[in-house]
Amino acid sequence: MYYCRFCGTQRADGELCSCPNAVNQQPQVVRQVNTAPVAQLKTNRGLFKFIVLSIITFGIYPLVFFYCLVEDINTIASRYDGKKTMNYLLMMWIVAPLTLGIGAIVWEHRMCNRMARELYRRRIPYSFSAADFWLWGVLGSLILVGPAIYLYKTCKTMNLLAAHYNLNG
Repeated sequence: MYYCRFCGTQRADGELCSCPNAVNQQPQVVRQVNTAPVAQLKTNRGLFKFIVLSIITFGIYPLVFFYCLVEDINTIASRYDGKKTMNYLLMMWIVAPLTLGIGAIVWEHRMCNRMARELYRRRIPYSFSAADFWLWGVLGSLILVGPAIYLYKTCKTMNLLAAHYNLNG
């Protein structure tokens, strides 16, 4: 099935439209773009799970957690914004030491903004941005619970994005 680009009448494939503007025109077939998700993403990230697994694995789980977080945000957002967030392990082991930690701060800021743009694009009503990183992750470390609140908000944001992606692609 296709629609005449001149009058909008629905026609069968190969059938020419009889409207005066479409004389000697080839039919245009309109294809529906598949927006189904590539894979089902995890939606069970949580602060308690992060803390327990970090203790059990002697600090290895945070590396896995943030690696998977980056892969998921790249899967969710790359086809819309054309960007790719740098691999977490590459950033932590090479870029951050070479830049004396500044690279890690810039990376985290950009990651939070990318997640915020995706929340906005998908019209998910949840407030998250780089301001949360600066307020809770950095300044909140002065009250000790700030980084936990930041991590909770990050987990919730990614769970919401992954759930929306799993449904809508």
